[in-house]
Amino acid sequence: MARLPAYAPMLAQLGTLTDVQGDGWAVEMKWDGVRALAYLENGTVRLMSRNGKDITPAYPELQLMAGATGGRPVVLDGEVVAFDEAGRPSFEALQPRMHQRKAATVAELARTVPVTFMAFDLLHLGESPVVAQPYTERRDLLENTLTPGYRWQVPVWFPDHADRAFDSSRQLGLEGVVCKRLTSPYRPGRRSGEWTKVKNVSAVEVVVGGWKPGGGRRTGMIGSLLLGAYDHRGRLHFVGHVGTGFTQAMLRDLAERLAPLERRDPPFDEPVPREHARDAHWVEPRLVGEVQYHEMTGDRRLRHPSWRGLRPDREPAEATTAQFETTTGRDGDAAAG
Repeated sequence: MARLPAYAPMLAQLGTLTDVQGDGWAVEMKWDGVRALAYLENGTVRLMSRNGKDITPAYPELQLMAGATGGRPVVLDGEVVAFDEAGRPSFEALQPRMHQRKAATVAELARTVPVTFMAFDLLHLGESPVVAQPYTERRDLLENTLTPGYRWQVPVWFPDHADRAFDSSRQLGLEGVVCKRLTSPYRPGRRSGEWTKVKNVSAVEVVVGGWKPGGGRRTGMIGSLLLGAYDHRGRLHFVGHVGTGFTQAMLRDLAERLAPLERRDPPFDEPVPREHARDAHWVEPRLVGEVQYHEMTGDRRLRHPSWRGLRPDREPAEATTAQFETTTGRDGDAAAG
């Protein structure tokens, strides 16, 4: 049997509820996890991240999904999600799953922090691609092809009613909603306004360009990270520092990952303020993380950022200053994502 063709995920634009008013939209909840394309064929499941990395070994419990399509080979788009004790998606809980590849540790994590694959689109069925079909037809195929299981499901979607769905996402503690044109095809590898995400929180991806030693209980450990983002010319701008939101495990993991990336000079293409540059350890800008923040200051610095975790599913070039120039949620709610 021929191997399923490779696809790149379609990406959503950031927007507000005013961008998705009127008829012709489907509304889905936005899941706070790791985007993945699932290739089901020959009795196996292969998982590929948004940036094309094979993440199959990290989630062995999802191999059971191979028998959920009646033997038909398919390519699914979805989100790998870990839930907390209250049943809400938890990006923090997912963090150790994202990086671990040692079989014994992965098996233990699969038992203690199991994940669920939230399948929201179908790209390929049998021998044929279905990306050219409209959203409604792909969703019908998805719901009639994938039998829900213990560790995978097809989440519901809502016709129109973006306002109500957005309010529900806030009440449920979810990240927001994604609104999709009912007539839209699936556009592999493209970012399109036919998919518009509306977020409840201000969160952006950043590049780690250095770190500063901690004091007190963090003596001998990382105290804060120095963060950057790329402009449209590829220049790395300093956008602030973050010293909250870390667990002890996160700090140990970051220290191990940053140690081999040490360099003598700052990686930023502009001077770093003296108070932040003092005693700093500089690193090659290869690690991407995500921070939540309140707003951007007048000098384009993150105000009150909090660390959410590393994003191995993102490339450094994706952490751009353009993220800070958009708003989400209701009009006037400052956010980026």
